[in-house]
Amino acid sequence: MLNDQDRIFTNIYGLKDKSLKGAMSRGHWDGTKTIIEKGRDWIINEMKASGLRGRGGAGFPTGLKWSFMPKESDGRPHYLVVNADESEPGTCKDRDIMRHDPHTLIEGCVIAGFAMGAHTAYIYVRGEYMREREALQAAIDECYDNGLLGTNNKNGWDFDIYVHHGAGAYICGEETALLESLEGKKGQPRLKPPFPANMGLYGCPTTVNNVESIAVAPTILRRGGAWFAGIGRPNNVGTKLFMISGHVNKPCTVEEAMGIPFRELIEKHAGGIRGGWDNLLAVIPGGASCPIIRGEDMDDAIMDFDGMRDKKSSFGTAAIIVMDKSTDVIKAIARLSQFFKHESCGQCTPCREGTGWMWRVMERMVKGNAQKREIDMLLQVSKQIEGHTICALGDAAAWPVQGLIRNFRPEIEARIDQYTYKATSQGAVMEAAE
Repeated sequence: MLNDQDRIFTNIYGLKDKSLKGAMSRGHWDGTKTIIEKGRDWIINEMKASGLRGRGGAGFPTGLKWSFMPKESDGRPHYLVVNADESEPGTCKDRDIMRHDPHTLIEGCVIAGFAMGAHTAYIYVRGEYMREREALQAAIDECYDNGLLGTNNKNGWDFDIYVHHGAGAYICGEETALLESLEGKKGQPRLKPPFPANMGLYGCPTTVNNVESIAVAPTILRRGGAWFAGIGRPNNVGTKLFMISGHVNKPCTVEEAMGIPFRELIEKHAGGIRGGWDNLLAVIPGGASCPIIRGEDMDDAIMDFDGMRDKKSSFGTAAIIVMDKSTDVIKAIARLSQFFKHESCGQCTPCREGTGWMWRVMERMVKGNAQKREIDMLLQVSKQIEGHTICALGDAAAWPVQGLIRNFRPEIEARIDQYTYKATSQGAVMEAAE
């Protein structure tokens, strides 16, 4: 359980003053220049020591990612790109950071930019986030007015931040598709290698980080990597914004310690499951692309990367979608299949063709208008999509379907039996009428 003094986001609910003055009164922008004066190597080593893993879903060690940037410039500028294209259904933490606590992100950009030798940051904001962009831009303007950004600023590192508004495509959350979109091209993932740290934005060394990963950096560096590493359990450390939606009494976004048990998280912050614990049917633990887990398997679940892997799912962004027994779980996953089909960029054949194929089969399974052998066929097709595409959208489309078949196969079979029984009895009635 996280103590209040260990919370990094001091205004996640927007109840306090979100201006620069308000942020400073809560300890942000405190000694930023001193942190920068300690040098690039010190910052990167502290970030590595903190054990922070990327908060955008993949969980790659943040300090290690920063260290991939070239130490010396070969004449090309370096860029920091912040991924605020938060489009995974269920995920809604970055919007709260930008809306209510934007100075955590801005200060993080300055420090991260310095650590990777970048004088410029681009924050790529999701197309639908209008108010969030306005709040973020207002905070950036305030920093320019107060000499915290721009050339010859108070921090001793020249730094500019530009906010770029996307056009509402899920695929632009993939880092290389985001870079393509930033350059004004169609948002389609690039083949890797070369990796962005080598050839990123405009062919220059670039690091792409999630909003939350950058926003927690200043507090980690102020308090020391060991403080952050002391929360949670090995390889799954620190504080994390959890988003709880669906059939709970109080849906919310809350900052908690990594490794908190699922039951404690729901009871303490979300007011418990609607209709009580016996009414819990299923949980998607980390956003729409993570495999669904049966309710009874979540009883002893530990909410972190390893805990969710033990449950054959994924921690993702910690966007917990709770479903009670009123949910048609087959229909819910069919709806996600439709989403991934719609958002596929169409560049890779397995994903372009496979997502549509899976969705059409899922739509029939919702009605029960399928044969039982098609369940295994659907699983086989999902395996032919997973791991055979340039980016992870193919995997993201395959995993919900795989999770459904692994955990809810009896429900699919019962639906097929029901449909078959109905069809045969209707046929018998019509024959008798003839």
